[in-house]
Amino acid sequence: MKIHSDSFEHGQPIPPEFAMGARDGDNGFGGNRNPHLAWSEVPEGTRSFALLCIDTDAPTDGALVADASIDIPVAHPRGDFVHWAVVDIPTDIDAIAAGSCSEGITSRGKPAGSDAGGRSGLNDYTGWFAGDAAMGGDYFGYDGPYPPPHDARVHRYFFRVFALDVATLDLPTAFTAGDVFRAMRGHVLAEASTYGTYSLHP
Repeated sequence: MKIHSDSFEHGQPIPPEFAMGARDGDNGFGGNRNPHLAWSEVPEGTRSFALLCIDTDAPTDGALVADASIDIPVAHPRGDFVHWAVVDIPTDIDAIAAGSCSEGITSRGKPAGSDAGGRSGLNDYTGWFAGDAAMGGDYFGYDGPYPPPHDARVHRYFFRVFALDVATLDLPTAFTAGDVFRAMRGHVLAEASTYGTYSLHP
């Protein structure tokens, strides 16, 4: 399989219009539009697709993230932060138009729904904003990059499409990327991935 985006070049910066946070945005926010994605060379026997977007450079120490007075070092241990999880995308879908699944910031998160004809799951802003009176809620679908402005590392955002040999995955309404990985174990025929980068560090 192959995947590409017209919204950013592989390994290159993602424009702020596809990010939740932006240095020059209104109140620090970006356009939060989902980027364009398209895939091809799908293997025979594919019955559905799953899509994940994961930042693999998220800081693991919440205290460092909260303290904006010092930079988070490049060498600081990193973990995953999920920005998008979609399953049960039909096989007649081979592209997602920019802005078709997310357009702007939705306080308290978007509800569960259909992205690219499939089912959207929770992203990790659900946990990040938990307890926040203005932003707390269930964040379904796509919400873009918003790395800490004092993080010295440039973050990488991996968009991964999986061709599956099942039409649907047995998942609850409020599923996570972890649930997707477990449910599609043994059903992946092929995978394609691309990544873009993003940073708010001056």
